[in-house]
Amino acid sequence: MLPSLTVIAVLIAVWWLVVDLTRSAIFPTPWQVVMGTVELIRDGTLWEHIGASLMRVATGFGLAVLFAVPLGLWMGWVKGAFSTLNPIFQILRPISPIAWIPIAILWFGVGNASPIFLIFISSVFPMVVQTTAGVHTIERRYLRAAENFGVSRYTLFRRVIIPAVLPQIIVGMRIGLGVAWLVVVAAEMIALHSGLGYLIIDSRNAGNRYDLVISGMVIIGLIGLSLDGTMRLLEGLKIVRWRYVR
Repeated sequence: MLPSLTVIAVLIAVWWLVVDLTRSAIFPTPWQVVMGTVELIRDGTLWEHIGASLMRVATGFGLAVLFAVPLGLWMGWVKGAFSTLNPIFQILRPISPIAWIPIAILWFGVGNASPIFLIFISSVFPMVVQTTAGVHTIERRYLRAAENFGVSRYTLFRRVIIPAVLPQIIVGMRIGLGVAWLVVVAAEMIALHSGLGYLIIDSRNAGNRYDLVISGMVIIGLIGLSLDGTMRLLEGLKIVRWRYVR
């Protein structure tokens, strides 16, 4: 932790020094960014933008989890489903979520439905791929042991398949959530009137408030770090780590 804080402090010092030496009339110093953030907090707009972005991410990402995990389990377990659906996912997966923005606006307009759709599209593919791969990599000894005990298919999935795949599911969720946070910011810059992405583009257009632009960028980074840290906590749960115990 200390090395990271030291590097951050050095970068802030260099940033402040460069702005002072160049006497930039536009680019803000770190202190100006802090004061801009305080301004947003005092007028209440910061919490509105953060809440709007988090709401969209939570909705789109939640829908993606509900869709991707069962589908990934099915594709991993049923060979016919994998051979039929995997080529389709491999065609759609490389398409940038940003490329879906015109389609999202055409289908859903400029309300909340568009970014939620974009978040769903961007986060569903990593989770499907990771879940499917997790089923394919289950050690056969677990399945043979279950067969020896004569367990039902339902019990096999509940007690063997899902616990064994859970680490891969968490990895897919972590990747998907990171992509979702990127996408919602980009979508808000283009198609909405609230959220952190809108805050950045509006601050740029309304009087070149680059202190607020940088403030929005820093807040986006800090929230992204917090979201990733939350997913890392899930990786540390006993129910997830049991598979790797030696």
